[in-house]
Amino acid sequence: MTVLIEAVGLHKRFADIKAVDGISLKVPKGEVLGFLGPNGAGKSTTMKMITGFLEPDAGKAAICGIDVFEEPKKAKMLFGYVPEGAPSYGEMTPRTFLSFIAEIRGFRGAEITSRVARSVDRAGLEPVLDQVIDTLSKGYKRRVGLAQAILHDPPVLIMDEPTDGLDPNQKHHVRQLISEMAADKAIIISTHILEEVEAVCSRAVVINKGIIVADGTADDLLQRMHYHGAVSLKVVADRADAAIRALSGAPVVERVETIGKPNGHLLLRAIPRQKTMTAAEIAAVLRAQNIPVDELYVERGRLDDVFRQITMPEEGDRDA
Repeated sequence: MTVLIEAVGLHKRFADIKAVDGISLKVPKGEVLGFLGPNGAGKSTTMKMITGFLEPDAGKAAICGIDVFEEPKKAKMLFGYVPEGAPSYGEMTPRTFLSFIAEIRGFRGAEITSRVARSVDRAGLEPVLDQVIDTLSKGYKRRVGLAQAILHDPPVLIMDEPTDGLDPNQKHHVRQLISEMAADKAIIISTHILEEVEAVCSRAVVINKGIIVADGTADDLLQRMHYHGAVSLKVVADRADAAIRALSGAPVVERVETIGKPNGHLLLRAIPRQKTMTAAEIAAVLRAQNIPVDELYVERGRLDDVFRQITMPEEGDRDA
């Protein structure tokens, strides 16, 4: 598998603040990496070093095998970058800004026109193409930033909060575009929107206090929750004790938790002794005791719970 983005041992300190503390990662062609972390975790600093816009105190970064600090111009030809805030020239219109970007990227004549037209279409900028950028909404400004990043169709895309400020329809459009481009590119998306990871990312890296604290698919992260694979159920309150006794005595159940008491019912969660426990097994245990169940489902977990557990362990444990 061809690695298109590589960072090795990146370190960065600002005065007494250790922003990035030895981050290493590889992103191959065809992968969309979600780069997650709380505010101040070091996400933007890491991405600025990977793109060569900030020199690390130690470590190195390469795009398509080209060192971004030894050969910066050559490396920067191979990626598109949407930095935090998507800065641009506010006095320009999207049309003039993108034409300017195309020119400094080395395109000329009809090629500029075709490149701009394609990026405008893909980013959905037609309604504001000739409006001054400073007057655009935050969402459209982000889309201008996305359009300039994909204008030269690079093999690598690095995007810092690409859907920040977008409405739900705009988010769907951008996520769909990322999914369409993913097959032949390596893409890093820095985000705090956890649904984005499940929507478009094939892998997620979580950083906290400048170090990597988790690396895997969304399912890998969800399995960190103690209740992943548990079976939750709702029974009427007067049969709750019987349900708890029946489930606690089942060989496949490690323990039973009470998670709520809505409207004369009890919500229970059966934690599996092994991850292979099924809803059918739990239903059979309750059926044998003639205990009716109003609802029953297998817990998958939520990424926001995983995120809290990883980045704020004590709070995550309390919430769980």
